[in-house]
Amino acid sequence: MSSPNSHGLYQFGPYRLEVKERRLLRGERPVPLAGKAFETLCFLVQRHGSLVPKDELLTAIWPETAVEENNIDRNISTLRKVLGEKSAGHRYIETVPRIGYRFVATVTQLPPVNPGASPAPRDPQPDSPNRQVIRFCVSPDNVRLAYAKVGCGFPIVRVANCFNHLGFEWESPIWHHWVRDLAASNCIVRYDGRGNGLSEWNVENMSFDTWLQDLETVVDAAGLSKFALMGHSQGGAVAIAYAVKHPERVSHLILCGAYSRGANFRGRPEAAEVRHALETLVQLNWGKSNPSFFQLVTNLYIPENTTEEEQEWFKELQLISVTNVNLVRFMRACDDINIRPLLSSVSVPTLVFHADRDRIAPAEEGRILAAEIPGAKFVPLSTSNHILVAAELSWEIFRSELAAFLQNTCSSSSASS
Repeated sequence: MSSPNSHGLYQFGPYRLEVKERRLLRGERPVPLAGKAFETLCFLVQRHGSLVPKDELLTAIWPETAVEENNIDRNISTLRKVLGEKSAGHRYIETVPRIGYRFVATVTQLPPVNPGASPAPRDPQPDSPNRQVIRFCVSPDNVRLAYAKVGCGFPIVRVANCFNHLGFEWESPIWHHWVRDLAASNCIVRYDGRGNGLSEWNVENMSFDTWLQDLETVVDAAGLSKFALMGHSQGGAVAIAYAVKHPERVSHLILCGAYSRGANFRGRPEAAEVRHALETLVQLNWGKSNPSFFQLVTNLYIPENTTEEEQEWFKELQLISVTNVNLVRFMRACDDINIRPLLSSVSVPTLVFHADRDRIAPAEEGRILAAEIPGAKFVPLSTSNHILVAAELSWEIFRSELAAFLQNTCSSSSASS
């Protein structure tokens, strides 16, 4: 069977699908649609009128990732909402129970746009200054790690944390602004940790020590001599340990939603039990038969000021970035973090951000960092989002405080490349 046309233009009902431009338009108005849901729509439209089995859809949409069948079901549900099947009374997608789906609306394939013609007007896109470049390096214990550079200027290295995927997050509204906004004036270096995203999944050792080793490997491979280091969530502990071990290479330390103590060391046995129960559910792959489990996790990370699109992207990120087996290993390694004794040894300028209602890292953990790291500045954020979303005020506060913090050193330093 031939592969779908990646350059097609299609019209159905009031919608225009531009595959190459990755746009769905209703009239002249763009219709927001998350990555995998968009790809599912493209595949069905390009096969309109034909029955597409579920296993064929799974292979086409997740060609190198083993995911559960309910991911396709969720994409179909999203498409039906976006296309307004119920509200408009139109029928676009037919379900053939236990077999697959058929796009049943009339589809017209449009001719390609004349290259000499004036391009159709487009809404300005706040993209990063250039596209990211993804490369790979290998850790001392022979684990393949994916890292990316984007933007120009003084480098900021963002330490890997849970649910990273360099390719997926480039378009995701969950992480895209963390790259786009910061890359406007800096070179941003990101990487997927072992067992996560585009890095190697089949790894023997997943521990705090290997996370620190992976950070060392990436910054060396990227050719960086001095840089600002940003640690989010458990990545904050890795960033702190690196700054203590290599203070000559870290110009500034930025911590957001970070902690020095994992769940096993916070003196809150009931909270630790809840955490361990969550790990058990992940280990049992509870989301396979209970898709609402992904909503539960989403509500822990981004419970407020989020759109339905952002919620759907985060659910998809959980599935594509890490297996349930690796996620449990990851969570247990986080539980065992205890680098609080290192805090007094941090000698680089430090800025600590922390949400005052964070459900992943208690606000007390942020206050401990700010109090015990010499000279650290503390910026409380009025939100319960562990990952700041673009539309909330806390993101604007984060951006302005970070820019002011970096300005003196970063404006007078040259980037290493």
